[in-house]
Amino acid sequence: MTSSSKVANSSGGADDDLNQKLLSPSGLPVRDEIPGGYGVPFFSPLRDRLDYYYFQGAEEYFRSRIARHDGATVLRVNMPPGPFITGSGGSRVVALLDARSYSVLLDDARVDKTDTLDGTFVPPLALFGGHRPMAFLDAADPRHAALKRVGIRLAAARMHHVAPAFHASFGAIFDAVDAADVGSGRGVQFNKLNEHHMFDFTCAALFGGKPPSQAMGDGAVSKAIKWLALQLHPLASKIIRPWPLEDLLLHTFRLPPFLVRRDYAALTAYFSSAASAVLDDAENKSLQQQCGVTRDELLHNLIFLAIFNAYGGFKIFLPHIIKWLARAGPTLHAKLAAEVRAAAPHDREETITVQCVEKSMPLVKSVVWESLRMNPPVEFQYARAREDMVVESHDAAYKVRKGEMLFGYQSLATRDPRVFGARAGEFVADRFVGDEKLLGSVVWSNGPENGVAAEGNKQCPGKDMVVAVGRLLVAELFRRYDTFEAEVKEMPLEPFVTFTSMTKAKAKAAGTSE
Repeated sequence: MTSSSKVANSSGGADDDLNQKLLSPSGLPVRDEIPGGYGVPFFSPLRDRLDYYYFQGAEEYFRSRIARHDGATVLRVNMPPGPFITGSGGSRVVALLDARSYSVLLDDARVDKTDTLDGTFVPPLALFGGHRPMAFLDAADPRHAALKRVGIRLAAARMHHVAPAFHASFGAIFDAVDAADVGSGRGVQFNKLNEHHMFDFTCAALFGGKPPSQAMGDGAVSKAIKWLALQLHPLASKIIRPWPLEDLLLHTFRLPPFLVRRDYAALTAYFSSAASAVLDDAENKSLQQQCGVTRDELLHNLIFLAIFNAYGGFKIFLPHIIKWLARAGPTLHAKLAAEVRAAAPHDREETITVQCVEKSMPLVKSVVWESLRMNPPVEFQYARAREDMVVESHDAAYKVRKGEMLFGYQSLATRDPRVFGARAGEFVADRFVGDEKLLGSVVWSNGPENGVAAEGNKQCPGKDMVVAVGRLLVAELFRRYDTFEAEVKEMPLEPFVTFTSMTKAKAKAAGTSE
C-alpha cells in the first residue's frame, strides 16, 4: 500500500461515513485518494529537499509533480526542511497548487494556523524573548485578537507618517546611486542600499524617533538580519557554496539561539525605547487585563512586527518591483513618468502623498498590484485542517483529514491561468487599470487584496502600508528618472538588482524644476 493510500484509508470503515457526509459543494467528483505520496521515510524527504533547493528549484519542483500526476493540482508531497529538523514525518503536506484549492488556506473557519508560519518547523521561542509571536497564533486564539488589535491601531495611526519617512529614505538611496555615477559603467546594487535604508524607514514610519542606524550604529541592520537568519535558515538556500556544505549547515540542524543573544538584546533595548508610546497606550487600554498579555510580550511582538513582517517584507518585495520595471523597459517607463509628473508636486523636495498616488496614478497602482501577484513577499502558506473536509481544485475534489498539514505555493495560485487568463505567467503592467475585479485573487497578505485585516482573521494588519510603500517607490523613481537599466540575478529569496544606467528627468522650464 502506498503512503497516500495509508493516509486516505487509515480509519477503515470511517471512510464510508466520510463519503456520505462530505460532498463537493460544486458537484465535482470527490476522489478517495489525493495523488502523490511521501515515499520512503527519511530518504524520500531528504531527496525531495535536495530537489526543492538545488536540483529543480521550488517552482519546477511543483510543476514536475503536477505533470507527473496528469495535471492534478492537489497533491501529497514532502516539504523541506525534513530530516533532521522536523523528522521525516513532519515533512508531509497536502499541497494546494491552484487558486481555487489555495483559497482554503484563507478560510479561518476551516483551517488552524497555530505554529504554521514557517511551515513544518517552529523556531525556538528563545528567539522571541520566550513569547510566541502573534504570527504563530491561530485567529481563534484570544491572545491573537488582543495583539492584532494593537497592530491594526498602530498601522492606522502611523499611516500619515509613511510618505515623509519614505521620501527621506528614498532620497538617501538614490542620492547614493547618483553619487556612484552609474552612467560611467559602474553598477550599483539596489539590494544593499534597500537593506540599509529601509530598516531606518520601517522604524521611523512605525514609531518615529531616532532611527536604528543612529541609536545603534552601523551594525543595526546586521543585527536584524542575523536574527532573521536564525529563524529562517532551514528555508534558505544558495547562500553558501558548495551546496552540500550549505545543506549540512542550514538544513540539517537548528542553529542555537545563543548565537544572536547579544544582537537581540540590543534590538530589544532599542525597541523598548522607540515603541514606548505604543506600549504605554496598550497598558492604558488594559491590554493585560483583557487577555493577560504583558508589556514584555507586546514588546517582543512589536519587534517581530517591525523586523520580520515589515522590514523583512520590504527587503524582499521592493527589489521585485525594480526587477519588473527593469524588464519592462523604456516604453512603460515613459508612461509611468508622464502619469507621475502630471500628478506629483513639481518640486522634488516636496513629498508625494499616499492620497496623491491613490487618486491620480492608476498605472502606478496597477504595477504594484501586479508585482505582488507575480512575486508575493511570502511564497507559501501553511495551515492544519480543523476538521474532515473536502478541498476543491478546478477539476476535482479531495478528502482531507482533520489535522493534516495543508500547504499552498502562492506563486502558482496567483499565476493560475484559470483565473488570470492566457497571460497569467506574464507581468502585465496595466492589468488592474480600470478593472480591479481580480484583486480578490491577489492574496499576498494572507487574504484577498480587497479584504480587510481584522482581529478575527490572519490577514496582515500592515497590508495597506506595504502597498503604499510600493506605490511610493514607483512614483518617486519616475519623478526623479526618465528611465533606467538594471541587471537582475534571480535568487530564491529576492532578486539581486544592479543598476547599470540611470537617465535623470530633465528640468522643466519656467522655474518648475523636477
